[in-house]
Order: sequence, then C-alpha cells, then structure tokens
Amino acid sequence: MADSKLLVPELNDAETMGAETLRFEELLLQASKELQEAQTSRPESTQIQPQPGFCIKTNSAEGKVFINICHSPSIPPPADLTEDELLQMLEEDQAGFRIPMSLGEPHAELDAKGQGCTAYDVAVNSDFFRRMQNSDFLRELVITIAREGLEDKYGLQLNPEWRILKNRPFLGSISQQNIRSQQRPRIQELGNLYTPSSPRPEACPEKPHLSLWLEAPDLLLAEIDLPKLDGALGLSLEVGENRLVMGGPQQLYHLDTYIPLRINCDESKAAFHQKRKQLMVAMPLLSVPS
Repeated sequence: MADSKLLVPELNDAETMGAETLRFEELLLQASKELQEAQTSRPESTQIQPQPGFCIKTNSAEGKVFINICHSPSIPPPADLTEDELLQMLEEDQAGFRIPMSLGEPHAELDAKGQGCTAYDVAVNSDFFRRMQNSDFLRELVITIAREGLEDKYGLQLNPEWRILKNRPFLGSISQQNIRSQQRPRIQELGNLYTPSSPRPEACPEKPHLSLWLEAPDLLLAEIDLPKLDGALGLSLEVGENRLVMGGPQQLYHLDTYIPLRINCDESKAAFHQKRKQLMVAMPLLSVPS
C-alpha cells in the first residue's frame, strides 16, 4: 500500500502504555461523550429549500424524465480531492468516495410541449456545485451518481443517454426536502472494504464496525469495535495517507478501508481500550475538506 506506515506491529493495552496514551484515551472518550450528547440533542432531520442549478433530460419506459440538479449549503461537501486523485481512485475501483446528495420525491410536470413527464430534484453542496460548474468531469460524475441513486431508490431504469437543457435551470417547481440533521462534524460510519486483488480466505474474518468523526478541523478519530478480543496481542495496524488497514489475531478480524481525507500517517497514534474492547486511532490530517 502506497505511503503506508505500520504504526505498531503489536499494540499494548491502553492501560499500560504510559501517560501519553492515557491522555489520548481521555481525548477519545471525551469525543465519544460529546458525540452522543450531540446526537440526542439535535433533531433527526431538517428542511431545506434547494436552489436551481441545471436540468437534464432523459427517459424511462414510462416516458420523459427530467432531473433538476440543485444545490444547498446545508448539504455537506464531498472530500476535497483533486480530479487526478479522484480519477485514480475510481480507476482502482475504490468505493470509499461519496458525494452527499439529497434525492427528492418524483413530481408530475408538463414539458415544453405540454406533455406529461416526471421530474426529480437532486441537491448537492453549494460550494461543490460551483466547482462542478467549471469541470465537465465532475458534472458528468454527479449526473451519473444522481441517475444511479434515483434508479436504486425508486426502482427505475433510466436511459444512460441524457442532455442538459439550454437556458432552463429546472423544470416545474423545486420542492423543499428533508435531510438528516448533521451531528458533530462526523464523516461517516464505515465497514471494511476488501481490496479487489486480495482473495478472501475460506473462513472470512469478521468485518468490525468502524466509526469516524472529526474531533477538530485537523484531527480525525476512529473507533474499531473488537468484542472478541481481550487485549491487543496480535493486532496489526497500517495507516496510509488515505487508507486504514487492520488485521486481527488468527484472522478473527480484517479491515481495509479507504478514507477520503489526507492523513498524516507519521503522527497517527493508536491504543487498545481493554474494558471497551475497542481499538482507538487518532489521525492528524494533512488537509481538510473546504
């Protein structure tokens, strides 16, 4: 794995790793407490009014379909990757990159000829939308992901051929949408991703639950649940610039996941919390989303 660093071949328990690790453990525990408080004190969803961007025309077996690509500052942006970084990741078949989107409900409309059609509103982050406007690559990527998202959500089969309407930023009306309220600046909760080139063993290791969140603009925290372990003996951990790989003893666990942020692997630290049976990792960031 490029730019990876084996932090510790065999991690010791947090209780025996000294004052520095204990301070790190306290930081993680405090972050977890604040996260839980934030999750219980905020509503589950909030209402937004997406702003028009541009409209694409395609069709399905039922007739004409229009997709209004909209934007809102309330929707979080994707990771701040360059086009070259994103293209390389897509060519390597990595599944870690996400473009947060809000997929609206279908609404019946009339096209320019007065014929019936169906329209959908898809909203992305406003800053990302402005960046996308100057990039054919990002615009086509967003349209492809939006089309596939609508197909999955509503059981559609949309024509992969489409065109952008000229001088018409949207069709019909753009309705308000409910989106999940953001908790603390949480990234996402991820499972493990096996690398395509690595065959799974016959007895597959368990996929541990991984939680990631930003504790500060330049610090990413991770908790990996390992309920079958009483200690850290036999655990291995590699942290790369945008990759985290963990192996458990006797193939009990395996985690191989892409993280859409640039990590300072040289300064990353890890500790095993014996009572909670969690591996905790603190990863300073080289850059953060804009």
